[in-house]
Amino acid sequence: MPRRSRAGAFCPPSPTEFKRVTTPRLLLIDDDLRLADMVGGYLRSNGFEVDTAGSLAAGRDRLKQGSYDALVLDLMLPDGDGLDFTRELRAERRTRRLPLLMLTARGEPLDRIVGLELGADDYLGKPFEPRELLARVKALLRRAAPEPGEDEVLRFGRLEVDLGARLARLGGEPCDLTSHQFELLTVLARAAGRVLSRDQIMDALKGHPLEAFDRSIDVHISRIRAVIEDDAKNPRRVLTVRGAGYLFVRKQDEA
Repeated sequence: MPRRSRAGAFCPPSPTEFKRVTTPRLLLIDDDLRLADMVGGYLRSNGFEVDTAGSLAAGRDRLKQGSYDALVLDLMLPDGDGLDFTRELRAERRTRRLPLLMLTARGEPLDRIVGLELGADDYLGKPFEPRELLARVKALLRRAAPEPGEDEVLRFGRLEVDLGARLARLGGEPCDLTSHQFELLTVLARAAGRVLSRDQIMDALKGHPLEAFDRSIDVHISRIRAVIEDDAKNPRRVLTVRGAGYLFVRKQDEA
């Protein structure tokens, strides 16, 4: 925040304050110290402030001590499972919307699906290119950032999608969605009444890599339904059109 002089005029921020405002801050939790050092150095050279932690306990301490713009989390850690930690983070108000990218050496798609269901925004398999990690982290931050001047509220019966606040409400109550799930809901809501294929949805998600796990769209929509539908097994707001894609219903909550 700019400082005031004794005369009441604003002084420009100091170099330290300017850096804090403009530099994205990232937490990397991975017990592979060599990898963490290499990745941390690469991200720092590309304009990030990076803290590292080699265990879940150290990661918890880091999160308690300060705030971060994004979290990169390895799933296999010496003192616990990254999936359990993801569930823990999404249960806490302070970290519920923290953009989260999972790193995993596990080859099973089920692990990735479970991670996305628990609230991760993206994943990256090991080994990976640092440049791809950088691209994915930047995409997470773009999706989480509010769009300047956009204060429109989309209303569909009891459901509201507040673009300025980046918040969905059902019956006036906030919906518990991750930043990626909110972005996906926004894409669907903007196209209310039209069927969107998975490819169209992926294209509409800013910066989301096209090679991303295709079924992750289904996983996130399942999570969105669990939050905004009265009965997720019989959805009335987000419909599946077999063989075509998804349809966000324009007229909702009408008798």
